[in-house]
Amino acid sequence: MPVDVTWWGHATCTVEDSGVRVLTDPLFVRRLAHLRRRRGAVPPPEAAVADAVLVSHLHRDHLHLPSLARLAGGTRLVVPHGAARAVPGLSRLGLELTEVSPGEEICVGDVTVRAVPALHDGRRIPVGPHRSPALGYVITGEARTYFAGDTGLFDSMAAEVGPIDLALLPVGGWGPYLGHGHLDAGRAAQAVAALGPRSAVPVHYGTYWPIGLDGVRPHEFYAPGEEFVRKTARLAPEVSVHRLGHGERWRPEVSW
Repeated sequence: MPVDVTWWGHATCTVEDSGVRVLTDPLFVRRLAHLRRRRGAVPPPEAAVADAVLVSHLHRDHLHLPSLARLAGGTRLVVPHGAARAVPGLSRLGLELTEVSPGEEICVGDVTVRAVPALHDGRRIPVGPHRSPALGYVITGEARTYFAGDTGLFDSMAAEVGPIDLALLPVGGWGPYLGHGHLDAGRAAQAVAALGPRSAVPVHYGTYWPIGLDGVRPHEFYAPGEEFVRKTARLAPEVSVHRLGHGERWRPEVSW
């Protein structure tokens, strides 16, 4: 199937489908506040080359202005509705800004991107009211790829997302505890069972970790990917799970 996925670490992926390069939640730094990149090199310049960039929500590890500044001027940037008001710096990047709400679609070449709901606090923490929803996106070209962003499980997830071939699902975070509005490895495996893709890739784990906690429960840093593979094999054995290394590119064998 002519779709390629590259995982750059955390929630940053490149999805190439029908000649279109789509980049998700770009984060191109070694350190972000109290977080330090513990695995994988900072993505190379080629990672910032994209026809469209999708931002799932306004948290700084997903909407990172210095990383967005690495994009070429005029690049299409898709963000949740209200993002430009909540993050004024977006309008100064020289990008083609498009705000979307759940259910809305945009076209980029031969690819359609549809925004879908996510169960997550999407505001620009720690300041400001809750002005923007958290989103996931379904990228449809020759395949249907679901990028979940950051989300918890919710009852209507499968109905909102619809049929998909490939799921890019968060399975961890940047600390040992995940609260409401997140998927850990077990909940992500439940999501796979509900969504029914042919292939799945774990993301949002094993990249950034709080400074000073390197020696505290270190298995919590890298274990979610392996745990997701095991739990998905039990809950959805028909789904092929591929755990990517940082910077690894993969072509899944899925089809309509």
